[in-house]
Amino acid sequence: MDQIKRDIAGIFNELADALETGQFGKKTRVAVIGPGSELGEDNVIQACVLAAKKGIEVLYLGNVQGEGVTTIPCSCADDAFEKMEELLSKGEADAAVAMHYPFPIGVSTVGRVVAPATGKDVYLATTTGTTSTDRVEAMVLNTIAGVATAKADGIQSPTVGLLNLDGTRQVEGILKELKDNGYPLNFASSGRSDGGAVMRGNDLLMASQDVLVTDSLTGNVLMKVLSAFTSGGSYETSGAGYGPGVGEKMSGIVMIVSRASGVPVIAGAVAYAASLARGGLKSVYMNELSLARKAGLDRILAERREAAAGKSAAAETIAAPPSEVVTEQIEGIDVLDLEDAVHLLWSKKIYAESGMGCTGPIVRVSEANLEQAAVILKDGGFVSE
Repeated sequence: MDQIKRDIAGIFNELADALETGQFGKKTRVAVIGPGSELGEDNVIQACVLAAKKGIEVLYLGNVQGEGVTTIPCSCADDAFEKMEELLSKGEADAAVAMHYPFPIGVSTVGRVVAPATGKDVYLATTTGTTSTDRVEAMVLNTIAGVATAKADGIQSPTVGLLNLDGTRQVEGILKELKDNGYPLNFASSGRSDGGAVMRGNDLLMASQDVLVTDSLTGNVLMKVLSAFTSGGSYETSGAGYGPGVGEKMSGIVMIVSRASGVPVIAGAVAYAASLARGGLKSVYMNELSLARKAGLDRILAERREAAAGKSAAAETIAAPPSEVVTEQIEGIDVLDLEDAVHLLWSKKIYAESGMGCTGPIVRVSEANLEQAAVILKDGGFVSE
């Protein structure tokens, strides 16, 4: 009889915990490395305690204890890293949070940051790692990784914006072609008056998009600034860290936080990791990649590489026509395409110069050649309108 009472009491306790945390059934288990934090292990364990109170089973790899947290003793960061790998490989942890990880080429991290103006989450794709050594190709693949991560985190149809960087116009063209071919991409619209899927810095602050596509170095800077600007840079106070490594070669869910990440960020990273584990990040990503490939992803990227090689060789043989006064400008050209656009006009016997206008790169031509030059550049794929 006493045993039956204890069993019933246990069931009621589990039900009460589930109602409080919103999580029923087996808890998601996340391993967290503590040694190596610039703010000390106490900072990390406090974050783990907060995460545990939300119904996540936290395995702390380090030297301190915390209420509701299982500590697995590890004397240093290297020991903790080895233990983390073991737990993931054996399926004893569903995800992990670390301060560094040697992701292979082809895998980079999708961070989650809070937009200061709205308090809305924005997924930065990407923030560490290298998806590809080619910036444009990397940003196209980062888009797929960002969309998959947002979906695994519970957003059914995330909007996508492209940060205004070198190569972004090329990325936009490729993504539009994929969408036209059936890839279900939902472009965001800039909050600035000119609209469009190319985002300014203002859009990041306002969260005009769910997923902001960038290269990993730029994403890393944005993450650091937005997560630590209130502390002067020494303590990251907001967001959920630099995110999980995403790509075909990803093995398990490993989240990255900075050694300067504070309690709120690490707790957010643990919750982010648990959410993605429950959402099946790997399978969601592979499905997203499959859809993009059905829409011609591999072919489009291969054709781009071949075209780039051909343009480079052809440009060496093109001489500029006689110079003339250039008073008109053509906008909407990616900075990485700028010289190729000029060389195309030269090959058509139209004198042109490259430059930078108020809104970005421009090609300058004479008033007499403006209309013809615009048509040539549009037909050549350098401008969309």
